[in-house]
Amino acid sequence: MLKHVLDIIELLDRPQTGGELLADHLRTVHATAAAEAGDTAGAPAGVSVEVTTLTGDKGSTDFVAVTVPGRDGRLAGGDAPTLGVLGRLGGVGARPERIGMVSDADGAVAALAAAAKLLDMHARGDVLDGDVLLSTHVSGWAPTQPHDPVPFMDSPVDTLTCNHQEVSPAMEAIISIDTTKGNRLLSHRGIALSPTIHQGWILRVSEDLLSVLESVTGEPARVLPVTTQDITPYGNDVHHINSILQPAVATTAPVVGLAVTAATPVAGCATGASHESDIAAAARFAIETAKEFGRGGARFHDPAEFARLVELYGPMTHLQSLPS
Repeated sequence: MLKHVLDIIELLDRPQTGGELLADHLRTVHATAAAEAGDTAGAPAGVSVEVTTLTGDKGSTDFVAVTVPGRDGRLAGGDAPTLGVLGRLGGVGARPERIGMVSDADGAVAALAAAAKLLDMHARGDVLDGDVLLSTHVSGWAPTQPHDPVPFMDSPVDTLTCNHQEVSPAMEAIISIDTTKGNRLLSHRGIALSPTIHQGWILRVSEDLLSVLESVTGEPARVLPVTTQDITPYGNDVHHINSILQPAVATTAPVVGLAVTAATPVAGCATGASHESDIAAAARFAIETAKEFGRGGARFHDPAEFARLVELYGPMTHLQSLPS
């Protein structure tokens, strides 16, 4: 996994970075693995790497979407559930204000490295049970914005647009990977898991996912504190820890945030602040979760308990939208 992380960073840490550059790399990873495995027929049905370029008020960015079909996934007509893996960020670079890849890029690196590894595995015959859909966006020229306690990276396009591009109705559960170093709530360098967010509810932390996290890191699991403000949409003038849980406002599926964290507050626009081994751990968490989720393990929440909560206290879906 670390090799894939290093390859992705090499492609992102340059002024000329872009979606097509990353997409070509991912296609090459898959084709090379297929050739080494003796498959000359090309990509199996359902494998795809697509790039969409969008322009907003603050510039443009390239969305990279990768589909890795499962052996018994929905794309094959099977019943194995589909996992979504999203790399959340404002931008991978803050040029011309800052030179180099910024800390905020970690989510994109993790998602793209996980995609590379899954494509490599798939081409060699290690096909998961369920489909995996991975998405992030790439901009080396993103703006910054003030935020307490340290500055944030801004995005060339708004969060609503990001959700529209990255969150698919086909995703039956979502892992949202995001750099979450600009806070004083979790003073630990590594990765941390959020509680499950589902249709406006902050649910208990998944025991299954905690087990995956501990297996991947070899350390006691760290849990990211989450507030009601954090799971509401951007644009309501309340404080959000960052955009890690914004996908939860755009789906009926359960969502967990996987935070790449630091022991001290680090600005999202800081360069030279990414730790490759932590990013690799985040990518490995996504892949190990995909293995378990597709075969019916790694539950994100207890559906019966969720139904009981809604029965007792009513739906909380109003928290997924801005007040009218």
